[in-house]
Amino acid sequence: MNVLITGGAGFIGSHLIDEFISRKYNVIAIDNLLTGTKKNLDPFLKCENFTFLNLDVQNHIEISQDLDYVLHLASAASPKAYTEHPINTLKAGSIGTINTLGLAKAKNAKYLFTSTSEVYGDPKISPQPETYWGNVNPNGVRSMYDEAKRFAEAAVASYNRIYNLDTRIVRLFNTYGPNMKINDGRVVTNFISQALRGQDITIYGKGDQTRSFCYVDDTVSGIIKAMESDSPEVFNIGNPNEITILQLAEKIISLTNSNSSIKFVDLPEDDPMQRNPDITKANVKLRWFPEVLLEDGLMKTIAWVKKSMN
Repeated sequence: MNVLITGGAGFIGSHLIDEFISRKYNVIAIDNLLTGTKKNLDPFLKCENFTFLNLDVQNHIEISQDLDYVLHLASAASPKAYTEHPINTLKAGSIGTINTLGLAKAKNAKYLFTSTSEVYGDPKISPQPETYWGNVNPNGVRSMYDEAKRFAEAAVASYNRIYNLDTRIVRLFNTYGPNMKINDGRVVTNFISQALRGQDITIYGKGDQTRSFCYVDDTVSGIIKAMESDSPEVFNIGNPNEITILQLAEKIISLTNSNSSIKFVDLPEDDPMQRNPDITKANVKLRWFPEVLLEDGLMKTIAWVKKSMN
């Protein structure tokens, strides 16, 4: 099997590479290293079945060999990253998606796009099923990410309808685990690094907004099950165990035995109050269920952050 992964030097991309390499697949990783890091690829650089291409998906992609799978993950994914790189985020979701769809079409490859729970915006219903159209500010401070992903979904659906391309879309909900960037402002690594340093844990608003955190091993297994399935559809991939941000902070303080205090700061504009996936469809059609408990996943992540900070 020949697999191409865009955003391969990123957090989830590097875990997908690890899984495919272990299966003896030939893997080509594309990344412009804007938010990804070469360090995530170090374990694979000496593997004969791995190739890294330092390319930006908004540019033409030329691949000589046949491809079985194309997985498009390339995008700035944290609020800090896409706020710093709004135009590149828009281009990765628009031009990058069209380029990778065209490549999959030319190679007659299966195509998977990693979308996001952000397409639901600040939802009016909970949990959020795939049939929910969302409540998104189309020109707000987060719109470069939200609307790039929504455009990309429309492009994937159109290539499926018009060209009969074998596509699927997964909407990921708050994945966490090793290989995340510690300083990119995402809540799990932010809280862990603050707790380990004994700094104040900074919570936006009152901390009553909820999130549903999915450990990266579960996310990867969900992506691969969607990729291998015969269902060219949209799937929520996430853990429906909903928790408030304040509860998460308290749990991380406890697990790290930290003396950190909690500090409340102003809530950012358009920050969604709720995230909880309805994963019924993935349960039924993919036979996929998240298995890693939050506390177990946090302990693995804490150990990795400790090691990375040394």
